Amino acid sequence: MDAAKAVSLLLDPRANHDPVPAYEALHRHGPVAQVASGYYFVSGYEAVDAVLRDPGMEAYDARRLDSQWSDWRDNRAVALFADSMLRTNPPQHTRMRRLAAGVFTARRVGALREVVAAQVDEAIGELPEKAEGGVVDLVTHLTYPLPIGVITALLGVPAADRGRFRRLAEALTAVLEVRWTAEDRRLAHDAALELEDYFTHLVARRRAEPEDDLVTALAAAHDAGGEQLTGAELMGNLTLLLVAGFETTTNLLGNGIVLLLDHPAYGERLREDPELATAYVEEVLRIESPVQLTERYTSRPAVIGGTEVPADAELVLLLGAANRDPARFEAPGVFDPDRPANAPLSFGAGAHYCLGAPLARLEAQIALPALLRRFPELALAGRPTRRPRMNLRGWASLPVTLGASALTVPAPRRAG
Repeated sequence: MDAAKAVSLLLDPRANHDPVPAYEALHRHGPVAQVASGYYFVSGYEAVDAVLRDPGMEAYDARRLDSQWSDWRDNRAVALFADSMLRTNPPQHTRMRRLAAGVFTARRVGALREVVAAQVDEAIGELPEKAEGGVVDLVTHLTYPLPIGVITALLGVPAADRGRFRRLAEALTAVLEVRWTAEDRRLAHDAALELEDYFTHLVARRRAEPEDDLVTALAAAHDAGGEQLTGAELMGNLTLLLVAGFETTTNLLGNGIVLLLDHPAYGERLREDPELATAYVEEVLRIESPVQLTERYTSRPAVIGGTEVPADAELVLLLGAANRDPARFEAPGVFDPDRPANAPLSFGAGAHYCLGAPLARLEAQIALPALLRRFPELALAGRPTRRPRMNLRGWASLPVTLGASALTVPAPRRAG
């Protein structure tokens, strides 16, 4: 299979369920494949890592959107992300990143450990009563509500408002896909308008009644003199933090559950020793990256993975392929939590490294062993269903049986 055919296979809607054959074909052609003039797919681990860390590479910003899509501002979802850290370059990105990092601190994330543990206990404890005919969907009742609860607690979104965000995020994240339909565009636009209206009212409330949360802190940064966020940047980054804060974690949790149930010996080890969770989560991130790709543009000629690339070239960085690069990982298709020197690129690298990565890892490290301990007879009720997404790789549904004993034994409750 040549590189162009491998890329066509990867981008074929029918390949949503398994991009691995395309990744393997691309690896056989080297770390970088040119598939059209000025258009490259980068699959090698070292090459992807180098591009992500190179300050000469640029994100897909408003200037490039202008050159490729004349009316992109008419779609509010595209415009919101264009005003966020995700779609900007220095100096705008540097300024926004510094402000966000100043409020998305290790202290705030660390303080959420007890919040995460309590929400894990609550969600897992309620699973038996959610079961119908002995089967419960873990996407609906665990892998979505848990990250939503955590990120909204960090942002300062009232608990009563959380139920609306799954629908909005599912529509908005179509913007991050390599393929999206006219209907996807319409739904994303409508969701962006609704979410922007919501945050406008919440920011006004937090200005009147400040709290120790991200909405208050970012609103204060917008209102302060000197380095500040514009109104558009405030809305864009609140949207980014909300959506990225639970969409990727939802996929991480679901992918991890399926891998552990498919590998029961490893599941048993994690059940017996939760301290193994850190290594287990890294291997889940590697073999089933929640985000499969990102893109960069060259601001100058460069040599990437031994390939000469001109200025202004588009680079599709295949994070999922890099994490399965046989030049970096022995037996890359094997799930092996004991893998040494495991450093997946799932959260990126360099200036755009995901701010929420520590929080996503924390949620998975707490939730995966807790679920296995609470339900030792946990099993898949048939194969789960993949989401119709190429980039954001996760499960649309994850039906499981909890085991006969789980339906009769009261769930443990936290003390205090």
